[in-house]
Amino acid sequence: MKDEISRVLTMVEEGKIDKEKATELINVLQGKGEPTVQLTKEEISYGNKMLKIRVTSHEGDNVNVNLPINLVKAVLKVGSSIAERIPQAEKYVKDIDVDLLIEAIENELDGQIVDITSANGDKVFVVIE
Repeated sequence: MKDEISRVLTMVEEGKIDKEKATELINVLQGKGEPTVQLTKEEISYGNKMLKIRVTSHEGDNVNVNLPINLVKAVLKVGSSIAERIPQAEKYVKDIDVDLLIEAIENELDGQIVDITSANGDKVFVVIE
């Protein structure tokens, strides 16, 4: 966690983010706060939904992730530009179109958004419900 906080402080020094954003990010990293995002009434009802990710491998490895859609939106807005600047994370986020994901959430995309079955039987399923 110290490395991430150091990176946040470096970004402030470089003028990439302001002090308020840095404070918010450090608080989130330390578990002392959540990203602040102002939500409308419509977003609150949609925000009660969950992003569900299910991965099943042919080898028996399974992953089940449930994330509140409001958390996903907040992290996308706050964290995407930071992740691009962290060398270890850059390779994982460089091909993700964060604006498209945020737009899908803002347009209240609902239902199945990913359904993949690989040739070797691995399955990935992503749904908002």
